[in-house]
Amino acid sequence: MIDFYYWPTPNGWKVSIMLEECGIEYRMIPVNISKGEQFTPNFLEISPNNRMPAIVDHDQLAECGGNPLSIFESGAILMHLAQKTGRFMATDPAGQKETLEWLFWQVGNLGPMAGQHSHFWNYANGENDYASIRYANEYNRCIGVLERRLDGRDWLAGDNYSIADMASWPWILIAKAMGQSLGEFPNVSRWRNAIKERPAVQRGVDLGKGLRRTVPPSDEERELLYHQTAQSTAALAEKASQSDK
Repeated sequence: MIDFYYWPTPNGWKVSIMLEECGIEYRMIPVNISKGEQFTPNFLEISPNNRMPAIVDHDQLAECGGNPLSIFESGAILMHLAQKTGRFMATDPAGQKETLEWLFWQVGNLGPMAGQHSHFWNYANGENDYASIRYANEYNRCIGVLERRLDGRDWLAGDNYSIADMASWPWILIAKAMGQSLGEFPNVSRWRNAIKERPAVQRGVDLGKGLRRTVPPSDEERELLYHQTAQSTAALAEKASQSDK
């Protein structure tokens, strides 16, 4: 059994898709990031970066001295689940190398750039033209990287669908909602549609669908989500710790 700490965002979808694809038994534990639940002591013990997703794998007791194995960061979780199940990662050295290259490309390039673009598009529109243009351009550039990679091939790594595809796809799923047309990227559009048709992907994206935001964040939520510093996060963690007592 895996405890899956989750909120319905592209980063959360990476792991929910993998869990569904593998048919792993899991329990979804919502982490309402708009209410500061990511600062509770129990969650920080699992995910010290106060970010979801995170998992606790209770099947690893024997290998971990009788303790469940906790993992944070979506890329690390995907790697763990691929190794655990023997699925969605090539077994040959060249295929593994490609899978890890594109997985790390996503967590270091597409994810951060798309996330910043999403912030300025959805939550700070018109507040900083330079930042807005920079991240929109970087997001567009990353999609161009995918377009070239997918020229003449179905998947990002090797000959098969893998965790590399699962990692990148959620941030392409929402492209149109962030003002980025895929009309100039036919390879990416084809790839996006092919993955969207997978039943496990549909289940993964639908997980916690009723929890999705339907109204703009309040000023208090904006302060909580977008104005974090070392000092403020320490204060939030202390406040959450006190409320648990």
